[in-house]
Amino acid sequence: MSYVIGADCVDELDRSCIEVCPVDCIYVGERKSYINPTECIDCGACEEECPVSAITVDRVARKDDVLNVHLEDSRAFFALPLPGRPEPLGDPGGAQKIGDVGVDTALVAGL
Repeated sequence: MSYVIGADCVDELDRSCIEVCPVDCIYVGERKSYINPTECIDCGACEEECPVSAITVDRVARKDDVLNVHLEDSRAFFALPLPGRPEPLGDPGGAQKIGDVGVDTALVAGL
């Protein structure tokens, strides 16, 4: 189980979720943040802190057509090469190690 950040985060980037994440698994794109499902420890701190209620547990997201699109898109953010990058982000072991990614998936960039 992990959490997913939905469309309500696009162009929001409040970062309060990042500040409370104990494992630094929330990565910042250009217009949206993404939770690394492998690094997430399922504590739920980010969901409680989100000021726009954009964060949902993945088991709920899978049952919702709109949220499920963002769940799959979040996986793609880490598993596939992002625009302008030759390799996937993968599991870098914490967002602070690499800083803001500065690019989004095609889905988010197209919104």
